[in-house]
Amino acid sequence: MRIGVDLGGTKIEVIALASDGEVLARRRAPTPHGDYAATLEAVVGLVTAIEAETGRRATVGVGAPGAISLATGRVKNSNSTWLIGRPLDSDLARLLAREVRVGSDANCFALSEAVDGAAAGAAVVFGVIIGTGTGGGVVVDGRVLRGANAIAGEWGHNPLPWPRADELPGPACYCGRRGCIETFLSGPGLARDYREATGVDRAAPEIAALADHGEAAAEACLTRYEERMARALAAVINLLDPDVIVLGGGLSKLERWYAAVPRRWSGYVFSDRVDTRLVPPLHGDASGVRGAAWLWPA
Repeated sequence: MRIGVDLGGTKIEVIALASDGEVLARRRAPTPHGDYAATLEAVVGLVTAIEAETGRRATVGVGAPGAISLATGRVKNSNSTWLIGRPLDSDLARLLAREVRVGSDANCFALSEAVDGAAAGAAVVFGVIIGTGTGGGVVVDGRVLRGANAIAGEWGHNPLPWPRADELPGPACYCGRRGCIETFLSGPGLARDYREATGVDRAAPEIAALADHGEAAAEACLTRYEERMARALAAVINLLDPDVIVLGGGLSKLERWYAAVPRRWSGYVFSDRVDTRLVPPLHGDASGVRGAAWLWPA
């Protein structure tokens, strides 16, 4: 049995998976925002409760924002800032009395969809998170590609490729640079683009609904988004040449991306044709927690 933990900013979800991917148990609890010790306690409590419920001891994998630094062994690059600088994997290993594997939330998403999701059977998979932030993960032959610096797939903090004059120097990013892909393709980035064009504040779902009802400004905003996503993913295809790209996160639910973006990326991919498939996730919001469980292969 494998246990997966999705350590989110607002909730912690834990599931137990059988060897065939069947969900044996599932539990949730609010994340103790800003309190590292309480966060550890919550994770341990949920894992212990699931093992008591199933009567079985399991491997434990954790999907968390950020990555474990190979230099320090501590969390880096996390928007759950109370985790930064903490030895999350070793602390949980000590408290649970076993090895614990920790992966980024984007890596866990990509792994879930590569193992038994929308990209099952594909050799090279790029998983994209487009929501509050913009991230990515790479899976090759069913295993997460971590990289020498534990940042493989950190797609959102590269500059938007082939920028237009009106896209330069680009919006400021929390990483300290300007024009990162995340500032354009995240939910807040989409809302910013609409606000700059109209002077009106609207969230991404509202913009999508307005476009469906024929509002010209909303439709233009989504068209700009599609063009930017096409350029950003074309750069991934040129570098990685994945078989499948799976979109996850709140913005992945817009069906229009899956036809419009591949139509647009062909002009930027360095090939006479593009066979890479762009697909929605099979497991939806459960992909992260399932991928955390799959950090332990068979």
